[in-house]
This record gives sequence, structure tokens and C-alpha cells, in this order.
Amino acid sequence: MIEIKNLVKRYGRTVATEIESLVIHPGERIGLVGNNGAGKTTLISLMLDLIKADAGEVIMLGDNVTVSENWKSQISAFLDETFVIDYLTPDEYFKFIAKVRNIEESLVEERLSSLTQFFNGQIRDQKKYIRDLSKGNKKKVGIAGALLANPKILFLDEPFANLDPSSQILLQRIIAGQPEDMTIFVSSHDLTHIGEVCKRVIILENGKIVKDLESNANTTVELKSYFAAKSDLNEV
Repeated sequence: MIEIKNLVKRYGRTVATEIESLVIHPGERIGLVGNNGAGKTTLISLMLDLIKADAGEVIMLGDNVTVSENWKSQISAFLDETFVIDYLTPDEYFKFIAKVRNIEESLVEERLSSLTQFFNGQIRDQKKYIRDLSKGNKKKVGIAGALLANPKILFLDEPFANLDPSSQILLQRIIAGQPEDMTIFVSSHDLTHIGEVCKRVIILENGKIVKDLESNANTTVELKSYFAAKSDLNEV
């Protein structure tokens, strides 16, 4: 499904990403965690061909992402507010996504109606531009737009940030309720959410993979212990 080989990205003398090998299988729920500057967003951006690598390659659905664009029609992503068109209303944005992705109107309504509780009456039929929404509601629009295409692979960067507690719990359920064959890649600082929604957790440090864990009942505790130890080292 996704294969990374000898991937390197530098900014001057700083190595932002250096991953020798990573394979992500169909249907996996992958959590990506790390402190600020660990390289999470850089890695996702390389995978989506948003920035160019200095070496190595990313194979997505059988295609090298820098050579072919066939994979793009089968993935969705929401990384930040630049992924939405803020001078549209949410409903206009969803119609735009549906047109670009060739999604039938009946499917659009079906998929959006499943997010009614998540929207909490603040997204649809409001006649309010996306730019005028709160940060949390902008994020909801972006996540919904990414889900609308029912992709084979979904990328979400910090999806729980700026959401109220109830919405965070609902988003956990939404991610867990996606089709089993959908591969989901979630980057987050929230160790509890990552431990609960992801079956595999990758820890990055200085752009390198330092741990690749199969999630279990103790994953959140293990993650918190790992980063607590890192914090203790920093205080020495």
C-alpha cells in the first residue's frame, strides 16, 4: 500500500527526515507521534509529494509519488487550514469536493449525514464562510471534506487539536468506524487519542523512526512513559 525507501529531506545542514524503510499495509491505522521538530509534518508532506525529497522514494498504491499522479485520486488529506477554501461556505466547499471527486449527490448527503452529531448544528446550512468559523469548526469542515471521497488512504495531521472534548470523542468514533480496508495515517501530540484509535504507533525523533509499536491496552502508558523519560533527560 505505502512503502518508503531511503527517504531523506534536509534543510541546510539539518536533517528533517531520514527513514531507511517503512511499509504500511492496507487497512492499517497508523499513529505518528513525536515532539515538536521531530519531522511528523515533513514526513507526511513528503508522502503526499507536497515537498521534494533529497533522496529516496515513496511508493503509494504502486506508484512513485514523484513520477505518477494516479495515486492522488485514491487518497484524501487534511493537514491544516490551507486545505480548505475559506471564501466558500462549508456547503459550497462540500459541493466543490464532490464535483472534483465525481461523487454523486446522494452519496454526498449520505456521508455528510453520518457526521451530523460531529457538526453539532454549527457547520451546515449556516451561510457562514469557512474563514469566519472557529478553528475547531474549520477543522471539522476539513476532516469532513477529506472523508467525503471515501478514500483508500486518509491522512490527518493533528486532527484532535482545537476540538472540544465531545468532538474529540466523536472523532475517535468516526475514525474507528471507517471501512476496514481504509488505511488511515494520523499525526498527533495527543498520546491518549493515538493509543485508542491507532493499531500501530510510530515514534519519530529528529526525522528518524525510533519505535514502531503494535498498539495494545498498554500503548498509551508506554507512550507516556517514553516521553516522560525524554523530558527527564532534557532536565539533566
